Amino acid sequence: MGQAATLPCQRGGSYVSELYEWFGKFINECPSGLITLHEFQRHFCHGTVGSESAEYAEEIFRTLDSNGDGVVDFREYVMAISMLVEGSAVEKLQWSFKLYDKDRDGNITKEEMLEIMQAVHKMSVAAALTKPNPLTAEEYTNRIFLRLDKDNNAVISLEEFIEGALDDDWTREMLECDLSTMRVERPQKSDTTLGRHG
Repeated sequence: MGQAATLPCQRGGSYVSELYEWFGKFINECPSGLITLHEFQRHFCHGTVGSESAEYAEEIFRTLDSNGDGVVDFREYVMAISMLVEGSAVEKLQWSFKLYDKDRDGNITKEEMLEIMQAVHKMSVAAALTKPNPLTAEEYTNRIFLRLDKDNNAVISLEEFIEGALDDDWTREMLECDLSTMRVERPQKSDTTLGRHG
């Protein structure tokens, strides 16, 4: 709480001009200043696999909607995207934990993980993002639970999630949010003078 969002400024621009460009893109695509689930699916997720990506997009949207009001505002959007681009491994895993912890009770059940894994698997297979003959969503879930549920209480805590993912590259790769499934594109370069767009 009270932390400022940091945006990646890889073009050498200042934080303020980069933020202004992101805001311009956001408002251009969502004039109300809020993103609904439908708008998120249309503008920010790859639509190339159609309905196959809808479930995963819904889960990402739920996680972006940090206050649970059913819409994503610019602050929620930019904080999540900048963290996923520039955040530490622990920060990225904390965000991913929220994705899997669907009921927000602080633990991930096997059922919660399976639902997310099924959505990711369905989309990945449809978009040809996985290698031939991949494991099933159930097999991924079972393997991850075996590796992470250290106290064998049938749930994964945030601590188990982060420690287990940091200790095992395969698990970390399976659990981190893949930005290639979202349209996280920098806005087109414009005249950075406020009020003037090139």
